[in-house]
Amino acid sequence: MEKSKDIAIRCIRDEAEALLGLIPLLDDNFDKAVELIYQCRGKVIVTGVGKSGHIGAKIAATLSSTGTPSFFINPLDVFHGDLGVMTHDDVVIAISYSGHTDELLRFIPMVLHMNIPIIGMSGNSQSLLAKYSTCHINVSVSKEACPLNLAPTSSTTATLAMGDALAVALMDKRNFQPKDFAQFHPGGSLGKRLLTTAHDVMVTDDLPTFPPEMHLGEAIIHVSKGKLGLGVAIKEGVIVGMITDGDIRRAMEKWQAQFFDRTVGDIMTRNPKTVGPTAKISEIQKIMNRHKIHNVLVVDSGRHLLGIVDSYACAL
Repeated sequence: MEKSKDIAIRCIRDEAEALLGLIPLLDDNFDKAVELIYQCRGKVIVTGVGKSGHIGAKIAATLSSTGTPSFFINPLDVFHGDLGVMTHDDVVIAISYSGHTDELLRFIPMVLHMNIPIIGMSGNSQSLLAKYSTCHINVSVSKEACPLNLAPTSSTTATLAMGDALAVALMDKRNFQPKDFAQFHPGGSLGKRLLTTAHDVMVTDDLPTFPPEMHLGEAIIHVSKGKLGLGVAIKEGVIVGMITDGDIRRAMEKWQAQFFDRTVGDIMTRNPKTVGPTAKISEIQKIMNRHKIHNVLVVDSGRHLLGIVDSYACAL
């Protein structure tokens, strides 16, 4: 008996080959579909039955999260009042791998009567769905990954990938940026990194500060009490440097008995990395990664210390 792992490998390989097989099928219809959606003044309504319906719901969700107002509707529900959500400004994406799904085809005349453009998505370019679509996207696959060649596997994967391709093409056309994505995902970790500012997460209480003339033996106490692994040198209210646990450790190894005669000014970094209070956490993470540091100082326009952001605060 064949091992389950081997069956899984064959399934994944079959579906991967099915996806690559979509590339030669891409034509002007795909460009036309993207333009129809881009120019749409209403919303994109995705519809399909059965497995195609499940795929359609995911495509609608992806479009919505990437800047295209979309939602899924079951064509069966249209016959019971849901047609009222559709307007002349909408675009419909109708999905049926065979292109002959009866419940979907009964829905098509209503859409045509309202002069709503239809983007058909099926594996049969000669189907009725293709015939009545404003533009038809071919998602044909040579075979299903199912050993019986019956269960929708490769075909649903291909349809899902084509939906993603539409969404990605539209993102490019709209110049969709990370900040735009964050607005649609305010509760996710990405949204938090892109919307949260230094002011929101910075430590402001009991900041470890001292003058640059302070001896290191005393400065160690301030750094330890601050529990941030650093201390900030301040002169006349302005930041002039910063020392870290590592700086102190290296100074002790270098000067040994003379360590306590040295001052903060002898070892401090004179140009520590700083950001303004409105800097986004995503920007701060880039600074930390680029310079291999774990803290940044938050300052105002006059380089007065407002707070400190550490890498833990950025790990949202």
